[in-house]
Amino acid sequence: MISLPPSERDLHAYVDRQLNDADRQQLETWLASHPDEAAQVRAWQTDAQHLRAALSGALQQPANAQLDPLAVRQRLKRNAQRRWASAAVLMLAVGVGGFGGWQARQMTLVHAPAPMTDALQAYRLIAQQGLLPADYTVAGDSGMQQWLDRYFARASRLPDLSAAGFRPVSGRLLSTDEGPAAMVMYEDGSGHKVSFYLRPPGPKNTFLPRGSRSDGELRADYWSGDGYNYAMVSPTDTPAAPLLKQSLPF
Repeated sequence: MISLPPSERDLHAYVDRQLNDADRQQLETWLASHPDEAAQVRAWQTDAQHLRAALSGALQQPANAQLDPLAVRQRLKRNAQRRWASAAVLMLAVGVGGFGGWQARQMTLVHAPAPMTDALQAYRLIAQQGLLPADYTVAGDSGMQQWLDRYFARASRLPDLSAAGFRPVSGRLLSTDEGPAAMVMYEDGSGHKVSFYLRPPGPKNTFLPRGSRSDGELRADYWSGDGYNYAMVSPTDTPAAPLLKQSLPF
């Protein structure tokens, strides 16, 4: 059941059509007497429609089938199913004890999902493959932060990467199973690209410890704060990598 005035999570749930009929009617009645909030919700709905339209066309290209968000979600679902199966094996092994139990534990760890996989996929999809156009292109020094605040008013501020030679140039709205996400692209004077990605926490409101990991040619530094999970994604061979790490907000 939602509360009034609605939270940002309630509004996003309404846009994503996740409210039951009673909550939806209650929220629509409230929006009818709050035109500013209603205008913001309509803008979110328009962005969501544009996103679905873009995904339905660009991601059908067979050469990039592995980057299809649906395929990504299916892989994550299969990984989750394997984790449950591994957990069952682990419980059985605990009953038996000894070496078998240790092997089951290792198998469970192998199949655990890596943090911020979607941030890495988004970088490959947008920065490397160029499959989806930007929703917003920077026109001024503060424009990107203002654009991001329209959708994530309570999120942390954009990282200042100017010391490493990077500035924000474009933004793209994305969709996750937990709600809207966004990716902000940074570039330096030589055309090198890094991205700042934010999304709602995962299932069961899971927040991330500060950490980093490499995935092929990419590196993701991740953390949580102000109700969201964040990641900075960059190629592992970026010349400014040491300065980038110093610029991160932790």
